[in-house]
Amino acid sequence: MRKLLGVTLGVLTAMGGFVDIGDIVANAETGARFGVSLAWAVVIGVIGICVFAEMAGRVAAVSGRPVFDLVRERLGAKVGLVNLLASFFITSLTLTAEVGGIALALQLASDVNFLFWIPLAGLLVWVVIWRVRFESMERIFGLMGLVLIVMAVALWRLSPDWGALWHDAAHPAVPSGEGHPTYLYWSIALFGAAMTPYEVFFFSSGAVEEHWTRRDLMLNKANVFIGFPLGGVLSLALMGLTATVFEPVGVSVDHLSQAALPTSVALGKVGLALVIVGFFAATFGAALETALSCGYTMSQYFGWQWGKLVRPVEAARFHVLVLVMIVIAVLVGLTAVDPIKVTEYSIVLSAAALPLTYVPIYLVANDTEYMGDNANRVLSNVLGGVFLVVLLVVAAVTIPLMIATKAGT
Repeated sequence: MRKLLGVTLGVLTAMGGFVDIGDIVANAETGARFGVSLAWAVVIGVIGICVFAEMAGRVAAVSGRPVFDLVRERLGAKVGLVNLLASFFITSLTLTAEVGGIALALQLASDVNFLFWIPLAGLLVWVVIWRVRFESMERIFGLMGLVLIVMAVALWRLSPDWGALWHDAAHPAVPSGEGHPTYLYWSIALFGAAMTPYEVFFFSSGAVEEHWTRRDLMLNKANVFIGFPLGGVLSLALMGLTATVFEPVGVSVDHLSQAALPTSVALGKVGLALVIVGFFAATFGAALETALSCGYTMSQYFGWQWGKLVRPVEAARFHVLVLVMIVIAVLVGLTAVDPIKVTEYSIVLSAAALPLTYVPIYLVANDTEYMGDNANRVLSNVLGGVFLVVLLVVAAVTIPLMIATKAGT
């Protein structure tokens, strides 16, 4: 049972990476507009994050140091600073969206405007980070996020034409009325959402927080190969739901309530209640991850004391930074900026910055000085090398596609 609970780090990371507020709407929107013809982008993203998260967790377990700590040492202060600035900006942008996402989930449950809930959402995130132990935090919100399995149950209850869904997924094509640039833009959005940089920063830092060693390498694999694919399955279930309910009638999705509607149609009020709880848990978990990742990356680069396991008085700069970023997220959220749009932009911009995150991980995982006998084997190197080429191509075309398609509209 203890080993099973140990997998919750991967579950929490997956829930925050695949099923946060932007991904909920992005997967729902692509299902409504493109059916399941973009399922391949989610699958490729899941494989990619598994490859690099396994490397990041292995590096943390063997060296006892998180990835960002080694990036500066391995690549130098200047390259590390570029990495820091890009990842910190994207992570803080995502934190703003997640705080807004919590508020939207509370609005869905209460019918009270989400702006009312934003300060409370920020306060709750800070209280959990300040007072709740790391292991308890990951288990509570990781396991709560599993409620989103209700989406898979709802898809089964709707009894779609499974053959047609499989055909569309296995033979992707641009639907009539949609252009190739828009199709590619949304594929990059889904891919970028699956491989968001803060996922590996949080995952490797969490491994250090939990004092992983070489004896935990199998636990690392279990976290990666159970948690992340589970997040991908839930994303595909949501895509399938909106493809079944909305695509035939030409209805688009641009709000959280619309993303929840298919589950309500299939399972009634109980299904709606469960999916709202799942949305809350997933967005709250993502807010915890992004807030902590802001503190992790900055502290690790500058060599500050960091972590939830360290007494706050001994890691004051880490805790102050996390608090400041939460306050900024709340203040930006109170301007009434659309948290869904913020996240959609953040996941696309993160796609443009992906090589900055994953090239250093690949290099460190191959460095026998750090890794010894646990350096990358042939399969990890081949898969990692292929994905690095893909990441470079994605980074090159992301911004032009965003401009050409007006952010996928």
